[in-house]
Amino acid sequence: MANTTEMGWLKRLFPRGLYGRAALIMILPIVVVTVVVTVVFLQRHFEGVTRQMTGSMARELSFVINRMDRTENSARALLAGKTIAQPLDLDLQMPAPVHHGDTRLFYDFSGRVVIEELRERMPNIRAIDLATDDKRVVVTMEGPFEPYSLSFDRRRVSASNPHQLLVLMVVTSLLMGAIAVIFLRNQLRPIRRLARAAEEYGKGRIVPYRIGGAVEVRSAGAAFLDMRNRLERQNEQRKVMMSGISHDLRTPLTRLRLGMSMIGPDMPPDAEDIAAMEADIAEMNRMVDGFLDYAREDAQESAAQSVFVAEFLEGIVADAQRAGQQVSLLQVSGDAQGQAMFRPEMLRRAVDNLLGNAVRYGSRAEIDATIGPRSLRIGIEDDGPGIPEESLDAAMRPFTRLDAARNRNSGQGAGLGLAIAADVARGHGGQLRLGRGSRLGGLRAEIVIPR
Repeated sequence: MANTTEMGWLKRLFPRGLYGRAALIMILPIVVVTVVVTVVFLQRHFEGVTRQMTGSMARELSFVINRMDRTENSARALLAGKTIAQPLDLDLQMPAPVHHGDTRLFYDFSGRVVIEELRERMPNIRAIDLATDDKRVVVTMEGPFEPYSLSFDRRRVSASNPHQLLVLMVVTSLLMGAIAVIFLRNQLRPIRRLARAAEEYGKGRIVPYRIGGAVEVRSAGAAFLDMRNRLERQNEQRKVMMSGISHDLRTPLTRLRLGMSMIGPDMPPDAEDIAAMEADIAEMNRMVDGFLDYAREDAQESAAQSVFVAEFLEGIVADAQRAGQQVSLLQVSGDAQGQAMFRPEMLRRAVDNLLGNAVRYGSRAEIDATIGPRSLRIGIEDDGPGIPEESLDAAMRPFTRLDAARNRNSGQGAGLGLAIAADVARGHGGQLRLGRGSRLGGLRAEIVIPR
């Protein structure tokens, strides 16, 4: 708890938004690298160059000083010194002006190196003046006769002015930082659009959103659109289901109400009336079961499992045959013992609905499967009348019945079988395909899901 409190003030100093934090992550290394390079360059390069140049200059000064020290008097010393100093571009003054100690300007960092190097190489120095004229170096010596001074151009002991390098580095850093900020802003704009679309959708409003940005942002945007479309489709399907319940149950309820109104103490119901009302109740049970199967989501929330496809389909066919349905498993091509990842309860419900439709509108059904390297395809084909090509899309909508195309010979469904199968396929990341069967001539439905 203490560490959290101590670090709280540090967290408040950092930006709270993604843009500010990303900009800090990009700009801070540029600033740190610039400062480190500047310090290291000035300390190592300019200091080293200054020491080398000062050492060379100290040897020239020592040559003049040694020649002057070997003379007999001050006049000969001045003559000998000027004879050598003039070709070396040195100014000799004897006697020298009075100087007390070494002087330099406070911002003259290389002057410290010049003073240290000259004093190390020439021990008889009285004073070094770098402040009176920042473009000249005046070295005052303790001569054998009287003090004298040697002055020379400052550029002979100091490297070129580093200000140009510093300005160039600062300008370049600012330019690259500005480019990085602009680029970062363009990269973060799709994230902001995604955040705004998600926030608005959380408030119940749908705003246009276009996928853009980097690959990761595009992936997140596509996942958001898929999620939003799936939720909208589920909401729409629930609305349709509620309207379908009220519409489809109204007919048998009306018949039951009429039948009950005709029953009285003096007119007991006969066996035919009771059978008709029981048939209405059975029809209502089938409709309610269909609605519950369509609305149930517990199977969709279960985790996918690795299932042997052949054993899975053989179990479905065996159960259908025990129920009196003429269903047969033709073949499982590909890897017959292969496995696939799917939710077995969810996929079984889809296959059962397709088989129920097949034997309802035809007399028999056949199942085949193909296990590919990346996908699993399960096909159900019947010998019924099929569905016209222009009605295939409408057939997969909930509560849709194509009575004219597929004459019912048993029972009354709720128009949810194909819709449930389509939802199961989409829940597995696949799709439901409808078409004309090549073997039996009826409807062929194929569930294709990733393996």
